[in-house]
Amino acid sequence: MAWGAPARAQSSRVQALYDLCRRTFPSPSSAASPPAPPPASAVRAISSLMDTISPADVGLRDDSLGDGGGGHGFFDSTFVKGAARASRWAQPITYLHVYECDAFSIGIFCLPTSAVIPLHDHPGMTVLSKILYGSMHVKSYDWVEPTVLAMKLAKLHADDVLTAPCPTTVLYPQSGGNLHSFTSVASCAVLDVLAPPYAEDAGRICTYFNDYPFSSFCK
Repeated sequence: MAWGAPARAQSSRVQALYDLCRRTFPSPSSAASPPAPPPASAVRAISSLMDTISPADVGLRDDSLGDGGGGHGFFDSTFVKGAARASRWAQPITYLHVYECDAFSIGIFCLPTSAVIPLHDHPGMTVLSKILYGSMHVKSYDWVEPTVLAMKLAKLHADDVLTAPCPTTVLYPQSGGNLHSFTSVASCAVLDVLAPPYAEDAGRICTYFNDYPFSSFCK
């Protein structure tokens, strides 16, 4: 489901984000040929614009969700189906769908306090995330290449608590913390741009992982 251009957007900043993404992210030419990551200058432009977007710009208040509300306001997407199957949500999480096409998607995750999005990946994707309000713990990894063991190794990229206002974060297909998990420290909302979005027929399937310290395999 998509709105076309985000006609219901509350702010010209959201319209500007849509316009900039349309200019930046080309549609994949084929399922077997994922698009190359966009130029760094283009990513910086989108990141800088997202830094200016506030909860009011997307029709939210800092207390829009609260700690007991929410519910699975999800739209039909590979990520959401996988998350539901994982059955590891600490509390209900709401997803607000803004726009989606073959090239990119824009959406907002609203997490009540202590809600968890488990460790998952973004295969072949560039993802920009902006915390609109609240605070969350982010733990992320990048794969270690080439694989040297039967079990894939990943190296820690970040293990931090981020509190709004803070800069937009960016991850790339091979770097920047492509595998990550979120735990809300306080009720929060996150604006996400995924380029390209999850697509099962193109092989961009959300996979969930368990992380184990390497030392546990060296005894």
